[in-house]
Amino acid sequence: MPATDLAPRKRPKNRKAQIALVAAELFCERGYHLVGIDEIAAAVGISGPAVYRHFPNKYAILVHATRELVTAALDAAREVPGDDPAGVLDAQLAALARFTVERRKVGALYQWEWRYLAEEHRTEFRADLAGLDARLVAPLRRLRPELSAGGAEFLVRAALSTFGSLTTHRAAAPKARAEATLHRLGWAMLRADAPPAAAIRSARGAAGRAAADAAEPLVPGLESRRELLLAAAIRLFRRLGYHAVGMEDIGAAAGINASSVYRYFPSKGDLLAAAYYRASDRLAASTATALRGATDPGDALRRLVAAYVGFAFGESDLVSVYLAENNNLPEPDRHELRKVQRLHVEEWVRLLTQARADLPATDARVLVHAAINLVTDLGRAVRFTETGGVPAAVAQLALVALHTFPES
Repeated sequence: MPATDLAPRKRPKNRKAQIALVAAELFCERGYHLVGIDEIAAAVGISGPAVYRHFPNKYAILVHATRELVTAALDAAREVPGDDPAGVLDAQLAALARFTVERRKVGALYQWEWRYLAEEHRTEFRADLAGLDARLVAPLRRLRPELSAGGAEFLVRAALSTFGSLTTHRAAAPKARAEATLHRLGWAMLRADAPPAAAIRSARGAAGRAAADAAEPLVPGLESRRELLLAAAIRLFRRLGYHAVGMEDIGAAAGINASSVYRYFPSKGDLLAAAYYRASDRLAASTATALRGATDPGDALRRLVAAYVGFAFGESDLVSVYLAENNNLPEPDRHELRKVQRLHVEEWVRLLTQARADLPATDARVLVHAAINLVTDLGRAVRFTETGGVPAAVAQLALVALHTFPES
């Protein structure tokens, strides 16, 4: 036997980072609560006890993974020295585009899975994301001094939302082409018009009121008990995540005894499915209404965008649940509703390729996902009201995204 076969195998120096990355990919693919330590260990190629040499529990892995993701993003967005703000932003956007493509499989940590962090770690995560925004806001305001601080932040969030869209779908995108497309999308957002400063201040005030309202129990009115339970479940699923909410929590939020909840919904899965079918029905209805009377594909696309903005801002809790909780649906409902989601995206793609005959369907699909994520991401992050010009500005940004030219 060769001497090399007798030598003990060395543990990789980066084992902790390897475990965190593999775990993050599994969390994003299947959801944090559906992944176990043994599954993480098997994917890494080690034993379950070996994981505990590096992390005391699964939650510690989630904390480490989210910290590492934001740290890497902050590093990509570091402001390079120079007097040219356009050059600084170009370098930042290129680095963030490359980072996004490389970390595509773990982007859902930013999109959804961070909800399962404890409040102290959520606060830390939000502060780090604000720091990421600030790194781009500073050179943007030097480049465009007419922008208010809020306006610049709005455009930066829009740019980062188009980047984040790559992590929300599986549409094929060669690495170099995806990076170039994200780079162009980022610039398209940063060059766009921002809402009036007064509108953004108003939206922030509404966001604070909405956050306070989210903590208050629902007040029964004329709604049926079934409607109260569904509304409470949607709100709690959005704020805490499906697995962090129990049927008793939903009953308490709706002002209904826990024992009575099961008379209306046999299980929490049935409640989640009801929320999805409601979202699908309302989205289909708003789409059909918007497209009625359209004069050409371009007009239809503008109507579709406006309708989606109205739907996403008017039903922000429902839309967030609709986008985040696919993996937790009962199996038959999951397949059916994913098909409905794909058909909705394909309707956008069909209209976009009709309006832009030069655009291949593969590129159109990437731009459509960017526009959709832009709308829903801004709606979730800031809870904008439907006044003050903000929805119109978001709709315009979505149209800018749809008309961005990918790398040729």
